[in-house]
Amino acid sequence: MTATILKWIVIIAAILNFGFMTFDGIRGLTTGDYVRPKSGEYAGQLGPWSKVVILVGIDPESTFMKSIFILWGLTGLVITFLLAIDINLAWKGLLIFNICSLWYLLPGTGLSLLQIILLTIMKFLK
Repeated sequence: MTATILKWIVIIAAILNFGFMTFDGIRGLTTGDYVRPKSGEYAGQLGPWSKVVILVGIDPESTFMKSIFILWGLTGLVITFLLAIDINLAWKGLLIFNICSLWYLLPGTGLSLLQIILLTIMKFLK
């Protein structure tokens, strides 16, 4: 696989990851609640990420946390855009940002791990 193909897989994964985080934060601020499962074992519950932020002392349903989601997601999207237009250090910024995004357990963790692996491989292909 070429570095260009890997780069575009990373970009798609980052848009999904950080785009959803931005959407969920905006939805939380505008409707008062995040996206939650409607059925199943975890119906009505927030993801495991909420337990992580509670440990840090942040109420996961607070305006502050919803604002963090928006700012975090938008920052990730900006770094992704910089990677897309081939800004030299954008890969490093996105790598660091994804390492710091591993707290977003389940949806974000998987996508962040994928990006971390692919960004590392990309560096060695160049």
